Order: sequence, then C-alpha cells, then structure tokens
Amino acid sequence: MNSLTLLMFLPIIGSVAVAATPKAKETLTKQVALATTLIVAAATIAIAVGFERDNVDLQFVEKYSWIPSFGINFAVGIDGLALVLILMSTILAPIVVLAGWNEAHGGRWSVKVFYILILVLETMMIGVFAATDVFLFYVIFEAMLIPVYFLIGGYGSGERSAAAVKFLIYSLFGGLLMLASIIALYVMSGAQGGHTFDLAALSHLEMSSTTQNFLFLGFFIAFAIKAPLWPLHTWLPDAAQSATPGTSVLLLGVLDKVGTFGMIRYCLTLFPDASKTFTPMILVLAVISIVYGAFLAIGQRDLKRLIAFTSISHFGFITMGIFAMTSQGHSGATLYMFNHGFSTAALFLVGGWMISRRGSSTIADFGGLQRVTPVMAWSFFLAGMSSLALPGMSSFVSEFLVLVGTFTRYPVHSVIATFGIVLAALYILIPVQKALHGPTTPGNENLSDLNLREKIAIAPVIAIIIALGFYPSPLLKVINPASAHVIAQMGFTDPAPTNGDK
Repeated sequence: MNSLTLLMFLPIIGSVAVAATPKAKETLTKQVALATTLIVAAATIAIAVGFERDNVDLQFVEKYSWIPSFGINFAVGIDGLALVLILMSTILAPIVVLAGWNEAHGGRWSVKVFYILILVLETMMIGVFAATDVFLFYVIFEAMLIPVYFLIGGYGSGERSAAAVKFLIYSLFGGLLMLASIIALYVMSGAQGGHTFDLAALSHLEMSSTTQNFLFLGFFIAFAIKAPLWPLHTWLPDAAQSATPGTSVLLLGVLDKVGTFGMIRYCLTLFPDASKTFTPMILVLAVISIVYGAFLAIGQRDLKRLIAFTSISHFGFITMGIFAMTSQGHSGATLYMFNHGFSTAALFLVGGWMISRRGSSTIADFGGLQRVTPVMAWSFFLAGMSSLALPGMSSFVSEFLVLVGTFTRYPVHSVIATFGIVLAALYILIPVQKALHGPTTPGNENLSDLNLREKIAIAPVIAIIIALGFYPSPLLKVINPASAHVIAQMGFTDPAPTNGDK
C-alpha cells in the first residue's frame, strides 16, 4: 500500500459493503465496519513505515486532472505533519467503532446508516489532511460537515437537533469566508501566469500587504471556528454534550485538528507576511482560550461539557505553539494535536461508559466508582492525568515543547499560559475526586465494570498515552524536519541562546 488515493477510498469501499449487509443482521454490519477501519489503519501504518523522515518534500504525491477547464486537480501528498494526523485519525476510527458498539441503537436511523456515516467521514478525514489542491481541500472541508451533522442530529441525545444546526451554521459561515479568499487567489493566479488551485503555485503569488491580510483572515476565521479558538468556540460544548461519545471523539479528536492543521498548511504557507502581522493578536486569543477554557471547565457539572471546555484550553496551547514561530513550538503543537486526540478519546469513551451505566452525565452522580468499578475508574483516572499533562503522560511532552518554544520568543504569553496548567489541576482533580473517590453515591452500588470489548477498545489508547509519555522520539523524528521546514519558509530562525543559556 503506497497510494494515498487508495487509502482515501478504502473506507468508501467499506461503506458499500456495510450498505450491502442485511438490515436485520446488525452484528454483521458492525463487524464489516470494524474490519474496514482495521484494514485502513494497517494500510496507514504501512505508509508510515515507508515514509522518509528526513525528506521535507511532499511524499506519496498523486495528481489527477479533475476539472481541467478550471485548473482543478485531484492532488494529494503528505509531509510529516499530515502523516501524523492521518495516522491518528485511522488508529482512532476502529477504536471508536469497537468502543461504541451499541451507540447507534435508539437513533433516528438504522445502525447501518450510522456506520456508513462513520466510514464516509473517515475518507474525508484522510483526504482533508492529504489534499494539496486548495479547491479539493475546500470541498472536503465543507463536505465533512454532512456526516457530522447527521451523526449529531440523528444519533445524539438531549438537544441534538439544535446542537447539530449550531455546529453547521458556524462551520458554514467560516467556510464561506474561506471560499471568498480561495476565489480571490484563483483570480490572482490567472493574472500572474495561469489559473490554478495548486498549493505550491499559490504560495508564490505576489500580492499587496492589504490583500494578503484580508485573504489571511478569510482562511484563519474558518480555521479558528473549526479548532475552535475563543471567541468562536460556543458551538463546541453543545455539540459535545449532545453527540454520542464516539462522535465526540472524532469531532474533538480529529475534525477540530483540521483547524489547527489549516493554520500551518494554508495560513502560514500562503500568507507568511500576514501571519506575522496578526501573530500578536492571535497569541492573545490563544492565551485567552487557555485560561478561559480552563476556568469554565472548573465550574462544569456535566461531564461531557467539562471535556469540551478542557479541549478549548488545549487548542489554545496548540495555536500558541503554531504562532510562536519557533521550531520547538511548531513541533510541540503538532505533537499536541496527536496526543490530544488520544487523551480526549480516553476521556470521552470512558466517560461515555460511565454515563451509559449511571444514566446521568452529572459528575456528582459518580461518587465512589473506584470501589465498584475499579478498571473503569482507573481508566478515567489515567485519561484525566493525560489531559492534565502529568509527567510520564504523552501530553506533558507536547505541552512542555509548546511552552518552551513560545518562551524563547514571547515570554510573557508563555508565563500566562503556564497558569493554565495550574487551572488544569483543578478541572481534572476535582471531578476525579468527586467521581472516583469518597463514599459510594446511592445508585452506584451495582454498576458493572468494563467488559472485555471495552477493555480491548481502551487498552491501545492508554498504551499510546503512556508509551509516548516516556518515548516520544518516533513521532518527533517525523515531525521535527517538517516543523523546521515551515519555520525556514516563513523566514524565521530560532532565537539564539543567551549567555545564561550556554
């Protein structure tokens, strides 16, 4: 397997197989979906094995004419950044399918439709990270909204319809702004040699600083909504609260990374001068997101909303690392994206099992779980410690790199952001103490612990969190060359050490 195009369409092929299963045989439908995601994960690992770590150029490049009259191509290729995020997406997909074996029951549509949506979404997750044609990226960026909208509105709970509509409106608004910028780039490319949507060609366009600033904002606002970054975050808590745990994993663990990925791949590449111009403002927004998200997480009584607000804080760290304009900050931000995907997956999956057993998402209803369901309690504890960025957990390495990389150029922002770590201790340790320790809350005495399927689903997530906490080198060897290349393209060099650092 060395074809990104084939990798992209494997989930679509699987969705056709799912559609062909008899409606009455729901178990077979789930098995086909699980087998498809496992094959896609194995194929992605094969691509990762063949990836040249020290080569900063795009690899596995494929280009096919799509709409030649407009210069639109089906063009894909990956560097270290894209590879890491595709790997994260395809590893999480079978975990989500296995962990949420019964999530589709009780939805508006059949189990078959649920897994078709999951597989279609997986194709788009791969495509959005691999696209090197800006128009292709935009089409996938917008098309991803469709399966997510139906997964939230059709299989969620509570105010699921309102949450799905809010998610859709926010995302469409950002997408329209980005489309306006893409059209402007296309028009300018025609005036400077030939109409094209090729990312590499567009990165060499000449434009005034005012034009570049406006076009940058069109892309950045769309990505800030997707990420999400304060103050464009308000759709996320509602979506996370209403969606099924598996959908929330894909939403916060993967789809939101499209926003921060887009900041690197498109904002920095296409508009380097505008990126420098807006960096001070963006860093302020990132710091506000870190502190604001942490403060709101502390006051949450609903478990799902708590996890959503912690993610807003984490995405502040990722954005700060991106716009610190240092190789350490960029490497830390990319590693943070990967690690956040798995720590969030652990929180949502274990939290979902807790909620399904208790019949409530209120944190105060989970008292004393350590005595009744020790495996589930310890799994939630480890997930919480990863979100807290405890040393020995994967998130610690990435958060440390972001803070160090930011401090070398923007020490004040880094120091303020460090306060978010203190707040993280509160928003994680308080619910851990309430849910896992103390006297057993009435109604929890007979709750069942994790079954074999659930243990198999959560085991690789916990293993990755711990393994990368002690040995992140395999990922960093892929990420570091790509990060250094981005910084060099921007015209930055890492700040020289002071005499005190020598």
